[in-house]
Amino acid sequence: MDGRAPRAGPGDPVDRDEPVSQAGRRSQRERRGRPGAVNASFVLSAAASAGLTVLYALGGQPQLEGALILVALGAMAVGLILWERRFLPQGPYVQAREPLPSTPLERKAFAEDFEVGAEAIGRRTFIARLFGLALGALGVAAILPIRSLGPSPGRSLFVTEWRRGSRVVKANNQPVKVADLNVGSVVTVFPEGHPGSADSQTVLIRVDPSRFTPVPGREDWSPAGNVAYSKVCTHAGCPVGLYEQQTGRLFCPCHQSVFDAMDGAKPLSGPATRPLPQLALEVDPEGFLRARHDFTEPVGPGFWNEGHVS
Repeated sequence: MDGRAPRAGPGDPVDRDEPVSQAGRRSQRERRGRPGAVNASFVLSAAASAGLTVLYALGGQPQLEGALILVALGAMAVGLILWERRFLPQGPYVQAREPLPSTPLERKAFAEDFEVGAEAIGRRTFIARLFGLALGALGVAAILPIRSLGPSPGRSLFVTEWRRGSRVVKANNQPVKVADLNVGSVVTVFPEGHPGSADSQTVLIRVDPSRFTPVPGREDWSPAGNVAYSKVCTHAGCPVGLYEQQTGRLFCPCHQSVFDAMDGAKPLSGPATRPLPQLALEVDPEGFLRARHDFTEPVGPGFWNEGHVS
């Protein structure tokens, strides 16, 4: 033995004194295989993603969407596995340090090995482009469902149908006068022209003024003991529809939040942490109740009010 280690190359180990034969190069190509299966996998993945995009744009169908997602991801996975097994170095390769000068046979073997490697590099470039196409098509298909979130609400969560001068009416659009309710009575009201408006629904309570403690700055918001609060619970948006006259408390039946109607509808228990917004009322010359303005803070769940300044 002369102490020299055999060459390591992209294919089979080659003896330093024997060049790679034509049959050897063919064997390397056969082991790598043709890239057709890899290319077909990525093309199938891209086609499935494109089909998913079109199907979703046309309205969607859950079963077909699921099948297309399966094909898109499955074909991409198969393509990556075949690419790795057939066209990436398998290793590990270890080559001992040799004398730097190469023999003519070594130089010829290197040139032949380089030709085989160049062909593989060309294939890898094309495969990489197909993989990018499949990945990009899947990305587009994944972005489109954002449309399902709907349009941005903008400021719509911060305003209701109540306006300055809006007349207070019942669900049947009957106007409410200042003396219509007896003390202890409660009714759901809406702004005139918008009966049934979900965010404008308001609970109107006639309270004993001697028991009522107005929030500072709201002393004139409840004429003759008519107090109006948003009926939308500040916890999860359920309707606050239960009133206990003896204690002056409002109850939300969904998660048992309790509000003190005699003290600004402040939460007393339950998961709600924010008082029910109060609607400022006034009496017109004909004795009908009207809104002074919209609620001064957003109605409904507290997270709608995140970062809002009244």
